[in-house]
Amino acid sequence: MRAAVIGAGSWGTTVASLLAPRTETLLWARRPELAERINAGANPDYLEGLALPGELSATSELHDAVRGADVVIMSVPSHGYRAVLEAAAPDIGVGTPILSLAKGIEQGTLMRMTEVTADVLSDHAVETIGVLTGPNLAREIMAEQPAATVIAMADHDTAVELQTLFMGPQLRVYTNADVVGAEIAGATKNVMAIAAGMAEGLGFGLNTVSMLMTRALVEMARLGIALGGETATFAGLAGMGDLIATCMSTLSRNHRVGVGLGRGKAIDEITAEMNMVAEGIKSTRGVLELAHRASVEMPIAEQVGRVLYEDASVPEAVSLLMGRPPKRE
Repeated sequence: MRAAVIGAGSWGTTVASLLAPRTETLLWARRPELAERINAGANPDYLEGLALPGELSATSELHDAVRGADVVIMSVPSHGYRAVLEAAAPDIGVGTPILSLAKGIEQGTLMRMTEVTADVLSDHAVETIGVLTGPNLAREIMAEQPAATVIAMADHDTAVELQTLFMGPQLRVYTNADVVGAEIAGATKNVMAIAAGMAEGLGFGLNTVSMLMTRALVEMARLGIALGGETATFAGLAGMGDLIATCMSTLSRNHRVGVGLGRGKAIDEITAEMNMVAEGIKSTRGVLELAHRASVEMPIAEQVGRVLYEDASVPEAVSLLMGRPPKRE
C-alpha cells in the first residue's frame, strides 16, 4: 500500500513518519525548500530538533504525491482544505480511502472536512471518506509515548484495513462508525481549549479548568448529538480524550492562544508569534453558526467568540459565564 500524506505541518509530518517505516509513504509540502529539508531527515519549521525516519520521502509536487496512492491522508487546515483537495482531485481514484486529519469547520458552508471531501469528489464513495482523530499531540507521538487514536469511517472493512496500517507498539487505533460525532468533537474541542487557556492565563487553578472542561464536554456533546452524532463518541478518545489533551497541554496551539488572551494580548499579536494554525480561532465562528442553526445552547463557545471577534475582555467573559441563571446539571 502506498500512502500520500498531504500537508507537512507538525501532525501531517508525524503521521507520515508513523507510516513510512511500514509502507511506502510520500509527504506533500507546499514549499520546495521544506520538502528538501524533510528528505534530509528533519522538519525544523514544525518539529524542531526531532529526526524523521529515513524511509520518509517528501515532494512539493502535489500530483506526484497523490497519483497512484492507495490511501490519501489530508493534513491541511480547514481554511485551505478545499483548494488543495480540488487541485489533487484529478489524481485520486474513485475508490481510494481518504482520511482527514483536520479538526475544523469550513467557513461559509459550515461543512465538516469529510463533507467538503464528498462535495469536491462528487463521484467518490462516501463510505470510504473518514477522519483520524483523538488526543494526539504531535511531539509526544514522535517521542513514541503510548497513545491512542480513532479512525471514524462508515465502511467498516476499509476502517479495519487502515486500523491495521496505523497500529503499532506505541499507538493503539480504534474504529468508529460515527463520523459526524468524531468531527464535531474535534472541531469544538479547539474552541474549548481556547477557553481553558484563558483561565490559565488569568491565573486560575484546577477548579476553574476542571469546571470549564466538564461543561465544555456537555456543550460538545449537545451540538454533536443535535447534528446526528452518537453520545458514546463524546465520552471516548475523539471527545473527552482529545478535550483533555488540548485543554491541558502547553503543546496545544489553541491552549496557547487562550493563555495569551487571558494575559491581555491581542489576537493579532498572538497569531503573529505562531508559525502554525490554531484551528479554534477560525472554527469558533462556524461552531457558533452550527449551534444557532441547530438551536443548541453553547455558552462557553459564545464567550470565546465574543473575545475573539467582538473585542470582549476575558474577565468580562468569565463574569458573564459565572453570572448565568442557576439550573440543574
